[in-house]
Amino acid sequence: MDIMKKLSQELEIQLWQTEAAVKLIDEGNTIPFISRYRKEVTGSLNDEVLRGLHERLNYLRNLEDKKEQVLSSIEEQGKLTEELKSQILAAETLVVVDDLYRPYRPKRRTRATIAKEKGLEGLANYILLQTAKEPLEREAAKYISEEKGVANEEEALAGARDILAEMVSDQADYRSYIRKITFQEGSILSSAKDEKVQSVYEMYYQFEEPVKKLAGHRILALNRGEAEKVLTVKLEAPKERILRYLEKQLITRENPYTSPILAEVAQDSYDRLIAPAIEREIRNELTEKAEDGAIRVFGKNLEQLLMQPPIVGRVVLGWDPAFRTGCKLAVVDATGKVLDTVVIYPTAPQNKVAEAKAVLKKLIAKYGISLISVGNGTASRESEMVIVELLKELKEKVQYIIVNEAGASVYSASKLATEEFPNFDVGQRSAASIARRLQDPLAELVKIDPKSIGVGQYQHDMNQKKLSEALGGVVEDCVNRVGVDLNTASASLLEYISGISKTLAKNIVAYREENGRFQDRRTLLKVPKLGPKAYEQCAGFLRITGGKNPLDTTSVHPESYEAAEKLLTSLGYTREELLKGGLAGISRKVPDVKKLAQSLGVGEITLQDIIKELEKPARDPREEMPRPILRTDVLEMKDLTPGMVLKGTVRNVIDFGAFVDIGVHQDGLVHISQITDRFIKHPLEAVSVGDVVEVKVLNVDLQKKRIGLTMKL
Repeated sequence: MDIMKKLSQELEIQLWQTEAAVKLIDEGNTIPFISRYRKEVTGSLNDEVLRGLHERLNYLRNLEDKKEQVLSSIEEQGKLTEELKSQILAAETLVVVDDLYRPYRPKRRTRATIAKEKGLEGLANYILLQTAKEPLEREAAKYISEEKGVANEEEALAGARDILAEMVSDQADYRSYIRKITFQEGSILSSAKDEKVQSVYEMYYQFEEPVKKLAGHRILALNRGEAEKVLTVKLEAPKERILRYLEKQLITRENPYTSPILAEVAQDSYDRLIAPAIEREIRNELTEKAEDGAIRVFGKNLEQLLMQPPIVGRVVLGWDPAFRTGCKLAVVDATGKVLDTVVIYPTAPQNKVAEAKAVLKKLIAKYGISLISVGNGTASRESEMVIVELLKELKEKVQYIIVNEAGASVYSASKLATEEFPNFDVGQRSAASIARRLQDPLAELVKIDPKSIGVGQYQHDMNQKKLSEALGGVVEDCVNRVGVDLNTASASLLEYISGISKTLAKNIVAYREENGRFQDRRTLLKVPKLGPKAYEQCAGFLRITGGKNPLDTTSVHPESYEAAEKLLTSLGYTREELLKGGLAGISRKVPDVKKLAQSLGVGEITLQDIIKELEKPARDPREEMPRPILRTDVLEMKDLTPGMVLKGTVRNVIDFGAFVDIGVHQDGLVHISQITDRFIKHPLEAVSVGDVVEVKVLNVDLQKKRIGLTMKL
């Protein structure tokens, strides 16, 4: 198989683009680096296309390796024909290669191998010839042998049937047909092991849906219900059609003696050998597709969450709510430094509201707090009531926001948090994290395993390695898109930068602590173990403010500094002028980019990127994202009435809709059918995590704590 050609067709890109991207990947370049600094070479392939290409490249290479192993194994057995060889070489999936290899794979002892050991292969071949002129028992009698353990005619015929059943099961064409028809016409059925038991799987207690129509989230729910022993799930195939097909393949001439036995063989082969394997394969394939879909959704949600705009220049009070153990507070200054921590007890059972308010007023006055960031966990509602009462009593303008605290407890108990805040307890660390994830969501959330951030569905049921790789890729793309300040970034943020490993990230921080601030990017080469290759990959994504070279504040790569300097000189600027916030209107001074690129010795796309960067150095792509809603008043679920129109923030997007925070403790669900008037296959076509949307209340169920919303206003 020509892998390059296949990748180009699948991804709908030019062959030269595929070849260039694969060469760069094989040379050890990272996806963010290729996507940002090798646009000329790849024809501007973006990180999403490059990640897809990388994933498929690995699959296709594994497929080619598997073909080689299979061919050499069959060759060793002396059974490789030209036809079989070309079938294996033409296979496009691992499943097809497995089907073709099945008859030649070394088998553990089966009923058929035992029958062959008893010398019954001749009888099986006789039946298959379908030329018998008398009852088969006469022929079977010839195979009775005390020595080989064949006691009578019936045992001989049973062994022959086993040999034929396995032969049918090993036929790649038969399997391929059965798999296809089962997928096209089969159904998945589920039932409750005990209908009296109440569970979240009640809609699946009597459930049936065609295999080809089954939605990803249903597949994952059925799998989980089955794993939790609440549901029995089975695949129902068009069995009669399959048996007729097998009989037609097997019975090539009508014979009163062999036709009935071959019909039995077809049924036994299907029921015992083929059907269980096909059911397993189809359910695995459905699960894999559902997982891939769920991982894609999780990745998109995570990207939106990480790219939420930072709230800069404000002193924030992080509030980790709780009942019995009290609410932990942390005051964090505009740079993310913790100034103070305290515990208050305004919630049950202590209910010391007046005392808590007095503490809060002192903190607000002392540190100039203008924003309170409250975690949305236990006691968040009760804390919010206290905050709203307090805000009404204050002269200062203070706002609050409820933030998703998913993963805060994971972080606060981690080794990383212990290193960062050795003298804090878990609650204090959590409060600091809740404040910081509002100030700079990206810098704070990279400290948490992406799986724990809570913007996916069924994330604990899927292939964890695949999920980790995909989410790690999302975090890597986001961090590199934004870039980081080399002199303030934590090791956990630095390790996501292109070309920087965990060890290098720690070495950079250690070097900075020992030698003071980095004054220019070249100094990175003095960091232990950071060689020229790592420098090439990471330099453009690391910014230095107030250093020796103003170009270090931009995302212009050091390899293009010479061209950037020449460009500035030719247009009459000095690089120091960059420090005033960019060279507005520089793009209008370059009438012929192509000509200028040639004279500067760089590619046209690279020159355009340099101009864009000099115009607005180190611009933060997060600035274009919707800002979070800051509140000063509170709504309760009982205040909601159908028809009420509210503003809300999308918290999570799943296959069947989106959950929106409208300022009450419970997020409301906008079902996919209520998102937009046009037809959409997936909610992500219309909404993303972090979007600020207008919604109308459709229904409120106080008992089940469910809110139905619509975006069709």
